[in-house]
Amino acid sequence: MSALPASIDAVETLLAQGDYVADRPLATSLFLALKMGRPLFLEGEAGVGKTEIAKVLATTLNRRLVRLQCYEGLDLNSAVYEWNYPRQMLEIRLAEAAGEQDRGKITRDIFSRDFLIERPLLQALQDDAAGPPVLLIDELDRTDEPFEAYLLEVLSDFQISVPELGVIKAAEPPIVIITSNRTREIHDALKRRCLYYWVDYPSAERELAILERKVPGAPKRLSQEIVRFVQALRNQELFKLPGVAETIDWTRALTFLDKVALDPETIDNTLGVLLKYQDDIAKMQGSEAAAILRQVQQELAGL
Repeated sequence: MSALPASIDAVETLLAQGDYVADRPLATSLFLALKMGRPLFLEGEAGVGKTEIAKVLATTLNRRLVRLQCYEGLDLNSAVYEWNYPRQMLEIRLAEAAGEQDRGKITRDIFSRDFLIERPLLQALQDDAAGPPVLLIDELDRTDEPFEAYLLEVLSDFQISVPELGVIKAAEPPIVIITSNRTREIHDALKRRCLYYWVDYPSAERELAILERKVPGAPKRLSQEIVRFVQALRNQELFKLPGVAETIDWTRALTFLDKVALDPETIDNTLGVLLKYQDDIAKMQGSEAAAILRQVQQELAGL
């Protein structure tokens, strides 16, 4: 079993091993969550690296990653457990064919763990030789309030009640990472069970460090121009600002095109990699993008 990091510096090192460039406040929050055995609730815009934290933790700690991808209408059957009804019906017919008359025994047999289909939340409570898994509850804001209420028992006591079986409790709590894009507010009762951290857009220096790790083959000048261009875009009135994920994708795309520096035509032709709404693309194409590029080039020339 991989030991948990013993200091904030060790957390930074652990994340760096997974090519995740974290600032000190994030590393501190993650260290405290691991030390205190509390879920870490991460809010922020889409594409800033919230989900990646759970993936990197699972990889670097050599733990199993259990991911619950949230969506509108998510129910207990998809998130927690359900009974294998076809197999139960088959078992009943086989028992009847064999002359079994004890209905109580049949009921006990078909409502045993052998017939239980475990979904992510229940899977995360199971023992693992490598250590407790990393449970990622991704984009919780997509679900509704009744599901949030159900999570309270799981996050408080790390246990799940199955009426036919009783309470199933984790021998050792999983490492829990919860993410939200803040499309709606999450209830205070759930937040109180977690440590909280807002994952913001990175500074230019940190975003450049991210590109150096994620797209190591990109020319340095190109990476510098991309970072400054994206940073400038985030000051614009756009429907959806580009996240770090889009910065990485754009850098990879321009590298595939063998670009060593930005130019207006290339920007116009590839804005669809960086921006995801036509109104935003139409607003920035042409003179607007060219003006930002000139500003970026002047800034770099002055360094």
